[in-house]
Amino acid sequence: MHQMAQSSVFLSGMGALGVEIAKNIVLAGVKAVTLHDSRQCEVWDLGTNFFIREEDVHSQKKRVEAVHSRVAELNPYVQVSVSTVALDDSTDLSFLLNYQCVVLTETRLTLQKRINHFCHSQQPPIKFIGCDMFGICSRVFCDFGDSFEVSDPTGEESKELFIQNITQDNPGVVTCMDNHTHGLQTGQSVCFREINGMSELNGITRQVTVVSPYSFAIGDTSSFPPYLHGGIFRMIKIPKTYSFVCGHLKIMANLLRIFTFKAPLQIHATMIALDMFQEQHKRLPSIGGEKIHLWFFSVCVNPSLVRCVSRCARGCLSPLAAAVGGIASQEVLKALTGKFTPLQQWFYLDALEVVQPLQSLPAEEFAPRGDRYDALRACIGEPLCSDLHKLHIFMVGCGAIGCEMLKNFALLGVGLARCSGEVCVTDPDLIEKSNLNRQFLFRPHHIQKPKSLTAAQATLEINSELQIAAQLNKVCPATEDMYNDAFYSRLNLVVTALDNVEARRYVDSRSVSNQKALLDSGTMGTKGHTEIIVPYLTESYNSHFLDPEEIPFCTLKSFPAVIEHTIQWARDKFESAFSHKPSMFNTFWQNHLSAEDVLQRMNLGESMEGGFQVIKLLSRRPTHWEHCLALARLKFDKYFKRKALQLLHSFPLDTRLKDGSLFWQSPKRPPSPLEFDMLLFSTENLRMTPLIFEKDDDSNGHMDFVETASALRARMYSIEAADRLQTKRIAGKIIPAIATATAAVAGLVALEMIKVVGGYGFESFKNCFFNLAIPVVVLTETAHVKRIQIRDDISFSIWDQWSITGHEDFTLSDFINAVREKYGIEPTMVVHGVKMLYVPVMPGHSKRLKLTMQKLIKPSAERKYVDLTVSFAPEADGDEDLPGPPVRYYFSHEAESSERA
Repeated sequence: MHQMAQSSVFLSGMGALGVEIAKNIVLAGVKAVTLHDSRQCEVWDLGTNFFIREEDVHSQKKRVEAVHSRVAELNPYVQVSVSTVALDDSTDLSFLLNYQCVVLTETRLTLQKRINHFCHSQQPPIKFIGCDMFGICSRVFCDFGDSFEVSDPTGEESKELFIQNITQDNPGVVTCMDNHTHGLQTGQSVCFREINGMSELNGITRQVTVVSPYSFAIGDTSSFPPYLHGGIFRMIKIPKTYSFVCGHLKIMANLLRIFTFKAPLQIHATMIALDMFQEQHKRLPSIGGEKIHLWFFSVCVNPSLVRCVSRCARGCLSPLAAAVGGIASQEVLKALTGKFTPLQQWFYLDALEVVQPLQSLPAEEFAPRGDRYDALRACIGEPLCSDLHKLHIFMVGCGAIGCEMLKNFALLGVGLARCSGEVCVTDPDLIEKSNLNRQFLFRPHHIQKPKSLTAAQATLEINSELQIAAQLNKVCPATEDMYNDAFYSRLNLVVTALDNVEARRYVDSRSVSNQKALLDSGTMGTKGHTEIIVPYLTESYNSHFLDPEEIPFCTLKSFPAVIEHTIQWARDKFESAFSHKPSMFNTFWQNHLSAEDVLQRMNLGESMEGGFQVIKLLSRRPTHWEHCLALARLKFDKYFKRKALQLLHSFPLDTRLKDGSLFWQSPKRPPSPLEFDMLLFSTENLRMTPLIFEKDDDSNGHMDFVETASALRARMYSIEAADRLQTKRIAGKIIPAIATATAAVAGLVALEMIKVVGGYGFESFKNCFFNLAIPVVVLTETAHVKRIQIRDDISFSIWDQWSITGHEDFTLSDFINAVREKYGIEPTMVVHGVKMLYVPVMPGHSKRLKLTMQKLIKPSAERKYVDLTVSFAPEADGDEDLPGPPVRYYFSHEAESSERA
């Protein structure tokens, strides 16, 4: 951050790609940005540049003048200036010496080469980045000079792992505890501490040679004493130097490799051909296609690829600009800071899967019509544009990804009022100050306003034609009466912009239940993922979800080993003391009239749930400040002295297990009792106020409690304490987020949305995982939905749904018979949620066969159906029962008819 705040960037070209880069690097917090452009605003720009408005077009403003103030207000700490001077082959480039990085978009290739050569020849070199988009193809080129040092190639936190064993050998081999993978590479270095026996290794750094995923060699240890137990190693980051060459040299080197026929080189050759066409004709090919000469390498390039790219080269897919803009912006930040591995040196990203199925459309479907969607129309044609306008989308969440998605919706014209389309977005959160560095639709005066309402208003400023319904609800079982099946039936697809797994899983289950496509994405720092879920074609999010590992209770209670354990312990103590107990206290008094009534009933011997805890709270509640201090003093001794004494009494330091090994050895740490030191302090209603943990308000004392309690427990167990920022990140479960990654995932998701709307086939869809720090972008096919075979002629997938319709007197026996007759399967178990309706081996369940479904399920008056889990008998004896698809049971024919209507 300090290096960025001292750096200046020159950015040329305020088209779709340029404005994306401007947004991202200003949000990141560079010192100064000069925006350069000389073109006037056109109607065309309204569909590609989210900072150009209709009034800018009518007043014939220059693009850079139109966007300047809107870019500048993203971050008041960044100096944003404007340049409209001509940048051509005769321009004196000495003015670029004022910048640490130069970024060119919409610039002729010969001029890029000239400016690149100038930047490369300076001492120190000016970092150069060239970015281009031709409709459905994009590229990024980086040149950071002959010698560019990177302080942190990966950005990953250096993991600390416990040691199982170190051999006394040449070379000595270190084995990780509990088969944890070390994640190291040969040549990296590690530092050791807390080793018992081979203590000479403590505090020193050794270079590693990887032996296996769980072990590595560290050189000669034969002269050291034998390893006994314990020890931790941490990877040491070593700076790495990269070398770059000028663009024109790299271009020629790549052209000479065209004969390898690799896809990226095919795109490279095609885009160079477009560059040459532009140089010769001073324009790009006409919309609909125009013959392009590929000269000496024409025999090696797929002609259909050239036609596909050239026919929409003048157009613009704004989601592609968002994706490549996010990637290019991260390269700018790398150039300025020396953090993360830079691109070496070309990167290509295309959307061929979007446009290739559209090549059979008549040319007039791609022709301009004089509106804001002409650039989009040039790529995907009028029919698909029209389908986007009619969409009904439900977006859950309106944070960083949500803001970026709304921007993409506005540029694509998703959900237009005049076409009866709609974007429904919901988010219960309010805007916080910490949101402003990545949620670009929000400004300081929006703090503490609802995210969804504010984002909707800002989106309408980009495109007033949208129909946006902004709501403040959480999407969860409690709001199922609002987001019911009738609501989902009106949707074309669902988009998640969430930051937690639980909400993702719920929205995924509702989307599958209602057979709706779901577009999911997420980021964590420089990493991002997208997942496309399409009915009857792909797996769902829940199909491959793995529960995250939780910290064992005994570890938190008695045997913390790392700082994350002490922070989680402190957070649990906060929740118990200030949230759970007050909530329980209030619930108790909501169910009882008065204290006298409670005492009377207790004297009569009645059992009262929660009564003991309430009496305990009442008897110990502080009534004045001195009482608070006394209680705090007692808590200190309880948590940080008596607990340690108790553990050491139960397990003395020399305690050994049955195999003779010490009880107190890594990862178990023996506690040391803490003695209270006097510190300096600044100076009848049966209701309590539960506190919700709030990490961002430094005046409420929440973080003070967690940080202090965690630090004391860390000291007690000889664990290195975390600073306040790290404690806040862990206790608050903060997911690191940056504008570059969120822009990239939103762009990639929006590209897939176009395919979903177009009804494309399975092979067209792509999931993505990227890490902009390395950098790597991996596009993969989606996972094909699996079918479960029940019988030779009966199978189902997660998207299938069986149904049975009953009536008021319909019994459980009737239901089982109906399933048997309709689907040819013998049900062996019927479950509603977590309630077992019918399990033959359970005592008394056979009597339930005569009971009505209404009596067994006890539905609410407005409930029209329930989804039941039904298991079936296997074909072979001894096999386990097979779970079938959900069976939707309608309580009446009227219920079925109204639900399907």
